[in-house]
Amino acid sequence: MAATRSRPDQGYIDQDSDAGQDSDEQPLGQLFSELADNLQQLMRKEVELAKVEATEQAKRASKAGAMFGAGVTLGIFGLLLLLFAAAWGLATVMNTGLAFLIVSILCLVVAGLCAVLGRKRLAQIRPPQETVQTIKQDVQVAQSALKRGLSAEPAPTSKGR
Repeated sequence: MAATRSRPDQGYIDQDSDAGQDSDEQPLGQLFSELADNLQQLMRKEVELAKVEATEQAKRASKAGAMFGAGVTLGIFGLLLLLFAAAWGLATVMNTGLAFLIVSILCLVVAGLCAVLGRKRLAQIRPPQETVQTIKQDVQVAQSALKRGLSAEPAPTSKGR
């Protein structure tokens, strides 16, 4: 479809008038509008990236939490086993005090190993590094663009005066 070309004082708009202009000739308001649009789009992408990274970290945290929970559960069962072992069988085979000690040490060692492994995995979880880095870069780019835009003198416009 061909663009309507006529003079602006006749009420028609030249639809392709901006197509041949340099970016140096664009009005400052239009540049800031484009900057705002680009920043909005950039922030949406950053939020999207943060969601993906947070999902990955949540999966890791879930696995680490399960390991830690297994350690706690085994610790509780260890205490129950300690009571049952002392009451039912170990008292007839050996000294009751020694039976309590053997079972409790065995259960607590397994529980301690699970808890230590779960804690190490939780300690490995970090904030989304890529998102933090790109946001810092984006802020620097935006600041330098604003400084350049504010320090530049406005281009002369030809309005027929």
